[in-house]
Amino acid sequence: MERLEHLDAGMPIPFGGDKVARVPAGLAAAFVSGDHLVVVQSTGDLLRVPAAGVAIARAAVDAAVDAFACMGTVPDEAITHFYEEFAARLDDDDVFATIAEANWADVESARARGRSVTRLELSDRMRADMVEGLRAWRDMPSIRGRVVETVQHDGWRVDQLVAGLGVVGFVFEGRPNVFADATGVLRAGNTVVFRIGSDALGTARAIVEHALDPALSAAQLPPGAASLVDSSARAAGWAMFGDTRLALAVARGSGPAVAQLGAVATQTGTPVSLHGTGGAWVVADEAADPDSFGRVVFHSLDRKVCNTLNTCAIVRERAGDLVPAFLDSLTRAGERRGTQPKLHVAEGSEAFVPQEWFERRVPIARAAGPVEEPQAEPIGADRLGVEWEWEDSPEVTLVVVGSVEEAVDRFNRLSPRLVASLVSDDPAAHQRFFDLVDAPFVGNGFTRWVDGQFALGRPELGLSNWEHGRLFARGGVLSGDSVFTIRTRVTQDHSDVGR
Repeated sequence: MERLEHLDAGMPIPFGGDKVARVPAGLAAAFVSGDHLVVVQSTGDLLRVPAAGVAIARAAVDAAVDAFACMGTVPDEAITHFYEEFAARLDDDDVFATIAEANWADVESARARGRSVTRLELSDRMRADMVEGLRAWRDMPSIRGRVVETVQHDGWRVDQLVAGLGVVGFVFEGRPNVFADATGVLRAGNTVVFRIGSDALGTARAIVEHALDPALSAAQLPPGAASLVDSSARAAGWAMFGDTRLALAVARGSGPAVAQLGAVATQTGTPVSLHGTGGAWVVADEAADPDSFGRVVFHSLDRKVCNTLNTCAIVRERAGDLVPAFLDSLTRAGERRGTQPKLHVAEGSEAFVPQEWFERRVPIARAAGPVEEPQAEPIGADRLGVEWEWEDSPEVTLVVVGSVEEAVDRFNRLSPRLVASLVSDDPAAHQRFFDLVDAPFVGNGFTRWVDGQFALGRPELGLSNWEHGRLFARGGVLSGDSVFTIRTRVTQDHSDVGR
């Protein structure tokens, strides 16, 4: 079999069955023998994976594959012990001081490059959540070997049992707390190999060296049961997701990057769970109480994550008192963070917002520093689903609609279909809203409840939206105990059973 040794500028690369991409000159010049070329069949993107990235990813997957081969004989008590050891090390101030120092260096480096640090900083709250999450896994009963169904026959029976799925590949953005989430897959007997964003790689290395690897060793789990792809190059993530030995590929981060990673894994035949696009919607109807509505808005804007309020829809009939309540809460949410908020107003809804919001220029806290902007700006009605990735200035879209049904229609068509909340004092309206809205997470108040650890007591690998259709046989929260397969075992009572 011939191997790809070089690329020429303009070389045609077939993709998608009937289309052709041309090799850019820069890609041709960079490509050397040993590199891999990944062709994304859905888009025609040509991705160069340097040989070094291939080797790093393959070594990490090798370790996870070898570890999974041993996990069947690892007792549940050892996995329980691992979680306590990992938690105890993160809870130890002397150990954590080294990790915090590495995180401080990551944060300062990111700031110097104008990068966002809101999810990168390993705060006391994040540390506490990691420890709490690991101890939740420690205390959770194992699902391995659980019999989910038994079919009894004459002289023999069939048992359906829960078992580990295999090696889980996990790529996530620069949030150090996701380490605790990722290791949740060990509880069901899986192993995990992960890559973290380059901004947080120093923090990741410190966590592995001072907490994760020592915990694996102390619990006598197989080396490689949780393996870091130690590379700052995005291409290492492509290499990992292109490895056909993965049983599941999980990605969370920005929408386009996650979609590309998912495409790489999917075309190799690996099932994916993608967590990339977010933004919650709050709808207020004719029966909404202004004070309750204001509190919902305020409590949904404490920080920017995927379940933060992104788009607010208010019925026209109540715009006179609900829009002022919304603007007041938006302002207070900014004040809580020491900033000014940013408002986007859907085309056709401008008349419901005081003109001074459009005329006033204020400093908006961006990743690169404060930027003076109009406090409110109009946007096209077709952009209601745009997710605002804000730093410290709460940033939302407002639209005034004729009815809840109109708001639901816009949500279903334009949003990523993640979180929807209705504020109303009418119980019948809530049931109708639930029946019509196409979201995995539906509520009647603040949106930030959508979190596996906060709502269900189980750290999440990620939150899946319904942007590309409903999920098969699982919910929107992917947690460690969601990753399993079913094995079938037959037990004969005597040896002369036949067909």
